[in-house]
Amino acid sequence: MLKKSLLIVLSANLIACTTIDPYTGEEKTSNATIGAISGAVAGAALGAATGDKKHQGQRAVKGALIGGAIGGGVGQYMDVQESKLREKLRGTGVSVSRDPKTNVITLNMPGNITFPSAGSDLRDSFYKTLNSVAIVLKEYGKTQVEVGGHTDSVGDERSNQALSLRRAQAVSNYLKGQGIQGRRLRAVGYGESAPIASNMNEAGRAQNRRVQVQILPPDQV
Repeated sequence: MLKKSLLIVLSANLIACTTIDPYTGEEKTSNATIGAISGAVAGAALGAATGDKKHQGQRAVKGALIGGAIGGGVGQYMDVQESKLREKLRGTGVSVSRDPKTNVITLNMPGNITFPSAGSDLRDSFYKTLNSVAIVLKEYGKTQVEVGGHTDSVGDERSNQALSLRRAQAVSNYLKGQGIQGRRLRAVGYGESAPIASNMNEAGRAQNRRVQVQILPPDQV
């Protein structure tokens, strides 16, 4: 009975579960659908685990429906936000990625377009890009935002840590100046501790010099 109940809810969530990615033209599973299914499974498990066995199936369905609605709502909220960010940041050099499991959106901002070498003052040419980010963040005010600064491994580790923090703070402060509430923003300096490429060559070091803005989904919408 429990398995049958779960299948009914999951089948409903799978309706229209694929969309066409406007950037690649490929068919993909909607993140809202993934969130709905994940929420449904979690809700069903929680519902089934409480109370007597007689009404286990009913509680599983109810839990699945509630969990699916919450998960789907968050997924949809982040889907639209991701789409708008991709549209506004196309051609700026900033990449947009999304973790389908956590719904976290990451904006990767390479060092060559954000700051001068060894400096922490934003390039004038980067203001327009950050303005575009701020527009979307203001529209989707239920998210939290972490701004992380990263460096390569050249130089003193302590100096790299301090530089990465100053750069993260510079981006965070600029976004705050554009109307993003300070309570939503968190600046973190990671220094050279989280490379995404090898520090053994210049191409890799260039990738490691970056600011990453992570947009964290709300618990529920």
